Amino acid sequence: MSKSNSKHTPKTWYRLDLSAIVYPTLQRRDFSSVYRLSVLLKDPVQPDILQQAVDIAIKRFPTYHSAMRKGFFWRYLEPNTRPGPFVKPDIRNFCMPMPFKSNNRYLVRFYWYDRRISLEAHHSLGDGTGGMYLLQTVTAVYLRLLGHEISNGGFVLDVNETPDPEEFEDAYMRYANARVCPPRPAEKTYRVRGTKEPFYTLNVIDGIMSVSAVQKVAKQYQASITEYLNAVLLYSLLQKQEHDFHLRLRPVRIAMPVNLRRFFPSKTLRNFITMVYPSIDPRLGDYTFEEIVTQVHHYMRYYINSKFLRGDITTNASTQRNPLIRIVPLFLKDFVVRQFYQRVQDKNSSAGLTNMGAIRVPDDMKPYLERFDIYMGIPYSQRTNCAIVSFEDTLTVNFASCIIEADVERRFFQKLVEDGIPVTIESNREL
Repeated sequence: MSKSNSKHTPKTWYRLDLSAIVYPTLQRRDFSSVYRLSVLLKDPVQPDILQQAVDIAIKRFPTYHSAMRKGFFWRYLEPNTRPGPFVKPDIRNFCMPMPFKSNNRYLVRFYWYDRRISLEAHHSLGDGTGGMYLLQTVTAVYLRLLGHEISNGGFVLDVNETPDPEEFEDAYMRYANARVCPPRPAEKTYRVRGTKEPFYTLNVIDGIMSVSAVQKVAKQYQASITEYLNAVLLYSLLQKQEHDFHLRLRPVRIAMPVNLRRFFPSKTLRNFITMVYPSIDPRLGDYTFEEIVTQVHHYMRYYINSKFLRGDITTNASTQRNPLIRIVPLFLKDFVVRQFYQRVQDKNSSAGLTNMGAIRVPDDMKPYLERFDIYMGIPYSQRTNCAIVSFEDTLTVNFASCIIEADVERRFFQKLVEDGIPVTIESNREL
């Protein structure tokens, strides 16, 4: 989008999409909505070449080459002409808060360590799909600068082409046209108790396993990989609640993002996800693991389809379309949204789980890559977040939390091993 200043010179700016509006509102000194994507190469990274690749590729992604600005009614993004973003050596506790005025106002960070290239991005810019396009394009340019022939395609965009305007669209508003706004679950759920880590501490536990091994076990339960791993996390949370001191049991619910591009055609690189909430209510009785898998399987089949998802999009869009809300000053919007999130939305799930699925790369790029990782970043409150991604036959499950105890993560991987899945564990902490 563009507007004119007093000299009639067009000035480019970008509205925040429907999801992105919320993320700056939740910003705190110790929290930003930051996620991380990483690619592990076969050879050590050359940081000077990587910096050149970032400088070349970032220009292809205008919304990632931008700064956050605040208006009277809404926040927006505008092009960032400051130097950067700069490639830095990696840090142990990553996904740290991202103040809007730091880092020369860039809302992306690039890190390297040994064979790893990592991208961190503020969720206001886009979801993991948009971030994966940027990471893979940077990686492709990096490999080309080393003399390798790498094709465009999949998540690798042509850095010499003009961006398609559809890449900037708020795709939510295009598809928010259901004739009803379905209600949301609002009951309090079980929350993991634990000892909060000091500020600027993120505990990470990675489980690396074979896609074929997980798929074989999931098939035995007549479930997909996503359904099976959701069930394992629910099972782990149920066990944790059972062994915690509690006056009464509460439902265990997982907040799981769904990539809406699978159901509604869009080239957008912005946010285009919605949440579904597979859950188990232990107040109804004891559940075997097989029963949990069955319930998750049928929940996914029932709710993850274009009809229900369109209704969910419409519910989300209804407030933004309200003419009265549009004219409310930003500081009042921030206050109301923050209170609603803290008192209702954040208490609506016990953990987060996202699955980016199988990552596609050009065939001539595959020989240089080993695996991908994805981290949902610092949780807003005490809980653990789980992210899943696969490349070729390597599947990684990445947990991130800000509490000392790792009971849920330990139970999760123990269940996988009990089911016959070999798991390699990596972590930035002592287990």
